[in-house]
Amino acid sequence: MNVLVIGSGAREHALCRSLSLDPAVTALYCAPGNAGIAEVAELHQVDALDGKAVAALAVELGAELVVVGPEAPLVAGVADAVREAGIPVFGPSKEAAELEGSKAFAKDVMAAAGVPTARSYVCTTAEEVAEALDAFGAPYVVKDDGLAAGKGVVVTDDLEAAAAHAAGCERVVIEEFLDGPEVSLFAITDGESVVPLQPAQDFKRALDGDEGPNTGGMGAYSPLPWADPELVQEVLETVLQPTVDEMHRRGTPFSGLLYAGLAITSRGIRVIEFNARFGDPETQVVLARLRTPLAGVLLAAATGELADLPALRWNDDAAVTVVIASHNYPDTPRTGDPITGLAEVAAEDAPHAYVLHAGTKYDGGEGGDGGTVVSAGGRVLSVTATGADLTEARERAYTAVARIGLDGSQHRTDIAAKAAAEA
Repeated sequence: MNVLVIGSGAREHALCRSLSLDPAVTALYCAPGNAGIAEVAELHQVDALDGKAVAALAVELGAELVVVGPEAPLVAGVADAVREAGIPVFGPSKEAAELEGSKAFAKDVMAAAGVPTARSYVCTTAEEVAEALDAFGAPYVVKDDGLAAGKGVVVTDDLEAAAAHAAGCERVVIEEFLDGPEVSLFAITDGESVVPLQPAQDFKRALDGDEGPNTGGMGAYSPLPWADPELVQEVLETVLQPTVDEMHRRGTPFSGLLYAGLAITSRGIRVIEFNARFGDPETQVVLARLRTPLAGVLLAAATGELADLPALRWNDDAAVTVVIASHNYPDTPRTGDPITGLAEVAAEDAPHAYVLHAGTKYDGGEGGDGGTVVSAGGRVLSVTATGADLTEARERAYTAVARIGLDGSQHRTDIAAKAAAEA
């Protein structure tokens, strides 16, 4: 099978790594990719938001499956253009991707499907915002209705900060605060059948102890030793399947990856948000534990044959990912700094630990045959490790992190620490 992956982050590197290990994949391409992905896939330049260009590239490469990684191309309708070219694609249509593209739309779908979620108001004026903030009280939860690369949400006790964030959004969703730990649960679906993956937990705040600003995610781990063993089945029955059924009923079936961000509250499971693609950095730890070859699973979803797929197989090992971010992230990050230690991790820590690239490039242009790898974004690397338990996976991850050199970089030191201590 010839596979083309669209995107350039650590999520796409994780997908490409898993696909490269799949015996069924005979040729692997990624567009536009990054310096790390270049080691496992042939890179091609493309405007990821241009559906016609992506479809043309897929035809040119003889791709038999296209996997669209990021949310922006999905909301832009790239998957539709590839489908129109007659090529199976893993990723929802533009209409279905509104589950992530508009939080107000997602709330409407959840209400119709009877899916438990936070009470909320959709606001477009300062007066509506003030009323909603007053109605719920602190902590205030303010969400940009549209895409914001994982940084459109503010949770704060500061009324002025909440109002200021709302003022910067065209349309905003203001919600009640949900107590309890958060869980990310991915599900692969062909629009009818739903196959849940293993749950993970990510760390949104920039600093240790869940301090600092929200980010796209600073680390993740799986499995969750503290979670109810019935959690996945409960979420499948009360959240995932009803949502997929409601989207089908509306005539906009959702095919691809449905990501449910959940709060395990004192009143039960509540949906915080839906995403229409693999989450980053949770994908890194979930795929690290998946034993079933990935390409066949994604193709079954893309071709409507998920019901015939054998049950997924998983490793018992734990996985931990630690994100190394640029100086000043999540504000405007510094880029162009050389990265050292990558070869040392490959030599000393493989196969139990490895580095997935997010914001990287070669300073001498593209290709892996020379030049220095430099930072090219906010989140630069995802150092991922597996172990018999979370303690061993953490130790291996942080041993590898210590080998990496990136001037001014930052990372959290407490990823999975509490869960490992309590396991």
